[in-house]
Amino acid sequence: MLVAAFLTVLAARAAARYTEDWPSLDSRPLPSWYDQAKFGIFVHWGVYSVPGFHDEWFLFDWLFRQPPNQECVDFMKRNYPSGFTYPEFAPHFSARFFNPGDWADIFKASGAKYVVLTAKHHEGFTNWGSPFSWNWNSVDIGPHRDLVGELGAAVRSRSLHYGLYHSLCEWSNHLFERDKKSGFKTQEFVAHKLLPELYSMVVTYKPDLIWSDGEWDAPDTYWNSTQFLAWLYNDSPVKDTVVTNDRWGSDLRCKHGGYYNCEDKYTPGQLPKHKWEKCQSVDKQSWGYRRNMKTSELMDLPTIIKDLVETVALGGNYLLNVGPTPDGMIPVVFEERLRGIGAWLDVNGEAIYGSKPWRIQRENASLPVWYTSKGKSVYAFITAKPSKPLVELLEPKTSTATKVTILGNTNPLSWAPVRPNGGLVVLLPELPQSPSQVWTIKLDGVQ
Repeated sequence: MLVAAFLTVLAARAAARYTEDWPSLDSRPLPSWYDQAKFGIFVHWGVYSVPGFHDEWFLFDWLFRQPPNQECVDFMKRNYPSGFTYPEFAPHFSARFFNPGDWADIFKASGAKYVVLTAKHHEGFTNWGSPFSWNWNSVDIGPHRDLVGELGAAVRSRSLHYGLYHSLCEWSNHLFERDKKSGFKTQEFVAHKLLPELYSMVVTYKPDLIWSDGEWDAPDTYWNSTQFLAWLYNDSPVKDTVVTNDRWGSDLRCKHGGYYNCEDKYTPGQLPKHKWEKCQSVDKQSWGYRRNMKTSELMDLPTIIKDLVETVALGGNYLLNVGPTPDGMIPVVFEERLRGIGAWLDVNGEAIYGSKPWRIQRENASLPVWYTSKGKSVYAFITAKPSKPLVELLEPKTSTATKVTILGNTNPLSWAPVRPNGGLVVLLPELPQSPSQVWTIKLDGVQ
């Protein structure tokens, strides 16, 4: 009997292993921490932060785009000597003021539950001492520090999940260029650079999330994505907790992967059937730091809060990006936005964290309203200050047990039914001034 039981356990374990194909990999349940978290911080930081011009695609736009971006060409002519090469920016990526504890404190104060750092962007520079990126990493040149490891330790010490962004492609890698010229019939880059580096990164830093990108040039069969993901889900040190996105090969977005990004700044418009994430940037023009950014080009706090609410109401997670300076400072204007989100979440977070989409996600009654639910409670987000103290909510079905409050105030609010089968009018108190311009009504005892 003991032998039979042992064989049963072995068989169950074998059956639970994921094979190197999308039907099997897609069957893996998404680790629950991710859907509970709802809100994370994205950090784009690398050598592209040094020129701090145009955006994080500066290298591509200056040297590889055909024709080159003239703004980038002119910027280099005005500010750098003839013959200046992109690698010469790296020593100026100093991180001299980078204090990972300060960053982690800001992220914690924002109310975020996870942080995703660019471990490697398309320029190929790694923010850790990758043995597969000799002299093009943050330990060999520039900061001479393990930026990935330092931030990870600080973030995790504040009980936040830690994820790593990793680009599959590298614009200036000669192995990748050779594979590309072959029509991706060869895999020298994948075999000698990409996969060894990915495996090493996972084993070394044990990320809770891998945010893959740079996949658009080639199919997943070139990147060997299913091989890597099968190892990640079956045998890696984070096999039970790691979360992945959908950017593992051309034409895979919104089709395969852990959760779906679909595209940058994606908004589905209606409730998707699959878990998704919206990545958004405070700087509307760039993900990386720009020295010439203007206030008018930044998302203001009310817009961010409304974007967060809409995303969560539609079942998504909201990943908000900031771009630090090359010397390691988060611009004060970004910090102000993040702390403002945290102040709003201190009051309204119970309607966000761990919530689920309600049967109705949005209604237009007296003003736009978004809904979430948690347990037996329904939350109605009022996304503009009402012109009068009466707010009409047409979708909830009330009962004699219905109780209405506004988050931040435990006193019950007066309400009256609109019609016998549903809807209510709520008498609001004097609403406090709020930079976010979003308030949350809590409804208990409704359907």
